[in-house]
Amino acid sequence: MTVSLPRLAVFDMDGTLIDSLPDLAACANRLLSHYGLPSITPDLVRPMIGDGVTVLVARLLDHAGPAAASIDRTEAITRYMADYTPHSTDLSRPFPGTIGMLEGLRDAGWHMAVCTNKPVAAARHILKVLDLEDWFIAVGGGDSFSTRKPDPRHLLGTIELADGSAHRAIMTGDHHNDMATAIGAHVPAIFARWGYGRPEMEAGATVGADSISEITHLAGELLPA
Repeated sequence: MTVSLPRLAVFDMDGTLIDSLPDLAACANRLLSHYGLPSITPDLVRPMIGDGVTVLVARLLDHAGPAAASIDRTEAITRYMADYTPHSTDLSRPFPGTIGMLEGLRDAGWHMAVCTNKPVAAARHILKVLDLEDWFIAVGGGDSFSTRKPDPRHLLGTIELADGSAHRAIMTGDHHNDMATAIGAHVPAIFARWGYGRPEMEAGATVGADSISEITHLAGELLPA
């Protein structure tokens, strides 16, 4: 008799499992202050999130305009990460309902993994400090493979790390990168409407969820046991 692999629920981190905007914005403002640039509001940082640190810092400096034109971007990225890592859990917290959702999936026999464009060391640190680490059997960070979201190989690599199969996996995220990597990997995608992504980023999703508490039910519908 053939035994099926456990179902695998893969999650993005920022804006999906964790409300990390307060720390990302605080770090952004410390970076801008260091260079003598005007501060930025969290609402303006929100749409800059989701493509990794390099792109976030580039967007911050682009937003600052001509005054930031001479800044060494590589140095700014290094400075941002050096500051962010020790402060990444000062204000960040799991979205309300996250633990109950993870408990529901576990009780239904699911395995869980994280696929994030955040560097894997930073991702693991955050999961550990927020007492989320033990829920996930694999973490695929933005530097874990030669590619990252939206490339489907990032998701497929994370699934492989988790000893799973794309045929027995789903992806949940709040960004068009999450939807694109799932589509490319032929994995059902749940769009996290509670996150940081704009409504149009839901395009291509298999289904959308208004709250994280819906994930257990939706996952079961998308991939029955």
